[in-house]
Amino acid sequence: MRRLAQRPDNLLVSVETVNDFQLSPGDTLNLRIQDARTKALRTVTFHYAGIAKEFPTAPKDSFFVANASYIAKATGSDAVGAFLLDTGGTNQPQIATQLRKQLGTRATVIDLTQTRGTVGTSLTSVDLAGLTRIELAFAVLLAARAGGLVLALGLAERRRTFAIATVLGARPRHLRGMVLSEAPLLATGGLAGGALIGWALSEMLVKVLTGVFDPPPAALSIPGGYLAFTGAAALAAILAAALNGIRGSHRPAVEELREL
Repeated sequence: MRRLAQRPDNLLVSVETVNDFQLSPGDTLNLRIQDARTKALRTVTFHYAGIAKEFPTAPKDSFFVANASYIAKATGSDAVGAFLLDTGGTNQPQIATQLRKQLGTRATVIDLTQTRGTVGTSLTSVDLAGLTRIELAFAVLLAARAGGLVLALGLAERRRTFAIATVLGARPRHLRGMVLSEAPLLATGGLAGGALIGWALSEMLVKVLTGVFDPPPAALSIPGGYLAFTGAAALAAILAAALNGIRGSHRPAVEELREL
């Protein structure tokens, strides 16, 4: 509001209009306002000073907040079309009923509770909680199976290498060390890469959907518990694959080479 009072022709604009027209502070806006004397529309110059946050009684789409004195000077009338009555946050329906009785049909009285109900019922809402749980469960299974499968396939491809190392004198502890050293590298690389890709996709979706949701999301929501459970499931699958690879490396080298 301090910005609005700095200049008579300053104007606060809704965020949708700012984004649609790529406005910058100080830009000139020419709005057509009805002259109270001639009833004709005349062009009035304003300057963009900032964003006006939405409030329940604001118009549904784009809206502006300007200095009343400047509007009165430009239109030739200081008449007020709407009043906002502060009830202290309580008894809105009762006060609205009293005003309707006093003003009759000369004015339309709408209370904040009624406005909120209208806004809420005008939005199309779908409960996606069940579908979200199914998708998250599928993601956990996919992360676990993918991590374990990659390591298991890698170890299976090196069965010949393990057999040759055994023939050359490698001890079981050497083979166990080879398997256990690969598992942490795979887990670290997979979790880091997955976190980076997930963050990039989330940021992209927020940017794309900014124009869809009103108001747009302010920041990413990070489900810490779910991410920790997914990481634990992936690590458990990788550990199981590593233990299975260690057990397979204990087979006699001659038998292993004969099968290969």
